Amino acid sequence: MAAANYLPSEDQFLCSICLDVFTDPVAIPCGHNFCKNCINEQWNFNEQYMCPMCKKVFNTKPELHVNTFISEMVAQFRQSAQQKASSSSSEQQVSKPGEVPCDVCTGTKLKALKSCLVCLVSYCETHLESHLTMSGLKRHQLIDPVENLEGRMCTKHDKPLELFCKTNQTCVCMVCTVLDHKKHDVVPLKEEYEEKKVKLEAEIQQMIQKRRLKIQEIKHSVDLSEEDADRELAEGVQFFTSLKESVERGLNELTDTIKEKQKTTEKQAEAFIKELKLEISELMKRSTEVEQLSRSEDHLHLLQSVQSLKTNQPSPTKDWTKVSVRPSYAGTVVRAVAQLEETLSKEMKKLGESELKRVQQYAVDVTLDPDTAHPNLILSHGRKQVCTGKVKKNLPNNPERFSLIPCVLGKQSFSSGKYYFEVQVKGKTEWDLGVARESVNRKENIPLNPEDGYWTIWMINGNEYEALAGHPVHLSLKSPPQKVGVFVDYEEGLVSFYDVDAAAFIYSFTGCSFTEKLFLYLWPGNNEDGKNSAPLIISPVRVN
Repeated sequence: MAAANYLPSEDQFLCSICLDVFTDPVAIPCGHNFCKNCINEQWNFNEQYMCPMCKKVFNTKPELHVNTFISEMVAQFRQSAQQKASSSSSEQQVSKPGEVPCDVCTGTKLKALKSCLVCLVSYCETHLESHLTMSGLKRHQLIDPVENLEGRMCTKHDKPLELFCKTNQTCVCMVCTVLDHKKHDVVPLKEEYEEKKVKLEAEIQQMIQKRRLKIQEIKHSVDLSEEDADRELAEGVQFFTSLKESVERGLNELTDTIKEKQKTTEKQAEAFIKELKLEISELMKRSTEVEQLSRSEDHLHLLQSVQSLKTNQPSPTKDWTKVSVRPSYAGTVVRAVAQLEETLSKEMKKLGESELKRVQQYAVDVTLDPDTAHPNLILSHGRKQVCTGKVKKNLPNNPERFSLIPCVLGKQSFSSGKYYFEVQVKGKTEWDLGVARESVNRKENIPLNPEDGYWTIWMINGNEYEALAGHPVHLSLKSPPQKVGVFVDYEEGLVSFYDVDAAAFIYSFTGCSFTEKLFLYLWPGNNEDGKNSAPLIISPVRVN
C-alpha cells in the first residue's frame, strides 16, 4: 500500500539529453534511459552509437523498445502534476473567508480583483475583462475590492459618495452639494483623504515620538530607581551595621561586667576562706590546751587557767553569719539593654531625619476648597487654615459640600506620582487628617476607613492617637506631634505620616489600590466651647 501511494520526484523522470520529462522512454544496453527521439537524434548527429551518460560505445545500433514500466510511471507522474497544478490554481482564485467575492460568479465564487464604483459590483479576473477592454466601461472608477459597495452610495440621492463636506464633516454626493450642502466647503474625497492622511500620519508620528520619549522616561526612571535602591541599601547597611556593632559592643560590655564581678567575688571568697582557715588553726590550738587542762584533777588550777585563756588571748573568731560572697546581678542585663535602646533611638532619629528629607522633596502647595467645606467650618482668607465655628453658616448644599461631617477637602487633586504636605496641629484637643478619594460620600456619616475612601490618622480625647484602618490601630507616640507630614506615592499605593519636629515616622497605609483622584482631607474637630478652637494649618515645607 505504501508503494502504491509513493510517487518519485520529477528528477527521476528527466531525460539527460532534453532535460525534460521522458517521452517514449527507452533503455539502451548499458541500462540508461532516454527519450526515444532524443537518443536517435543524438546517434544520427554523431554517427556513433555511444551512451551520453557512461560513454560506452556500441558497435551496432541497439534496437530500441519503449520501456512500458517507466512509460506508465511517467504518465502517472504527469497526471498527478496536472492535478496539483489545477488544485493550486483553483485555490488561488476561489474566494476565501475575509476576501471579497466576485458578484457575477454563479456557483463557486472566485476572488474579486476590483470593485466598480459605477456599477457597484465586484469582479474576478474573468469578469473584469470587459471593464479593461470596452471603451464605455473603461471610464468607470475601479478600486481595490471592498465589501458593502452600497455603503458608498448616498442613501438620499442614490449617487456615489465622491465628495467631502468640510463644514459638516461628512461624505456627500454631487446632488448633495446642490441641495443640502449649498455654499458649504466641499472638496473631492481624494483631496480630503490626502489631507486627513497627512494629518493622521503626523498624529501617528507624534504618538510614536511620545511613546519613544516615554520609553526614555521609563529607562531614566529605572536608572533613578537603581540609584535610589543603592542609596537606600547603603543607608540600610550602614544602619544595621551600626546597630550590629552596638549590640556586639553592649554584649561585650555586659560579658566583661559579669566576668569582672565574678572575678571580684572569687578573690573575696579566697580571702574569706584564708581568714577562716587561720581561725580554725587558732581554735584547734586552744582545743589542745583545753584538753591538756582537762586531764588535771586540780579544779582550781583548771578554772584559773581557763579564765586566763579568755582574758589574755584575743578571740580568734568573728560573726560570719552575715558574711556572703554571692553578688547580685539584678539589673545588669536591663541596664545593658537600656543602653542599647538609647543607641537605637539615636540611630532611629538619624534614619527618620534622612527619610523625612527624602519625602519632603515631593512637597506640593495645597489649599482648601471652600465648595467642599461643611457650613460649620471657618476657612482663612488664604485658604490655608480651618477651624470649627460655633455658628452654622447658610451655604448652598452643592454636591461637593460635606453636610454631616465638619470636614473639608483640598482644592488640588492628585492622580499619579508622589506628593507631600504638612499640617500644623499645635494647640488642638482633637483632629483628623490625611487624604480622601474624589467619590467619598459627602452627605452621610460614613466611617473613616480605606474601604470608604479615607486614609487618615486622628487624635481624640486630648492624647489618644489612632490610624483609621478599618479597625483603629493604636499609635504609641513618644511625644505629641505639633506638625504632621503626609506623603503619598500614588503608584506604590502608599500613604505615610510623620512627626515633622521629631523627624519620626508615625504610620503607613500600604498596598492601597488608588484608581481615583486623591485630595487633602482635614477635620479640625468640635469647638468644645473654645477648648479646640485652634486651627489646622497647612504649613510651608521647610527641609530640616
